[in-house]
Amino acid sequence: MSGAGVEPSAEVEFVAYSSEFDRALSECVRSCVHWECRDVYTPTDPAFLRWKAGVKPDPLVDYADWIEQVGTATARGVEVRRLRVVSEPVTEYVRFEHFVTAMNLAAGEQVRWLSRSRAAGLLLPVVEGWVFDDDVIVLNHFAGEGDWLGEERLEDAAMASVYREAFETAWDRGIPHDRYEIQ
Repeated sequence: MSGAGVEPSAEVEFVAYSSEFDRALSECVRSCVHWECRDVYTPTDPAFLRWKAGVKPDPLVDYADWIEQVGTATARGVEVRRLRVVSEPVTEYVRFEHFVTAMNLAAGEQVRWLSRSRAAGLLLPVVEGWVFDDDVIVLNHFAGEGDWLGEERLEDAAMASVYREAFETAWDRGIPHDRYEIQ
């Protein structure tokens, strides 16, 4: 997916987990949107492994740091929206994600789910990430099996506009979390 005058970065430089996200969220004043398009993330995540073993996490306790960080942004008026584009039937990891979405909601995020079948005809970015205030992008890079590799910060209003437009179109098709039923 490309827009007029929008070129991908020449060289990807990965940084320590979430440093660019943390910075961008702390600088954000109006809105940030996040699109997720993988069916598996960090398959060795201890919380996911415990969940698979039947130990259900308490999202409001286990993810208190996330709730505080994002909650601080939403408390100062930043609108935070997350769209999860998923295959159906969903993977075990997406079931886990659906279960722990209580943390996103507690932080003040709006969350919608979009099945790939409902996304037909949309042009969506293949690298997932965040757009902050329509000018900063933080892309998340993952290995094929779902392990997180790093992030990339782009300060490119033209590219952010392309990503934001794609997000808004997909958001309109998404189903709010409280109405989405796992398939």
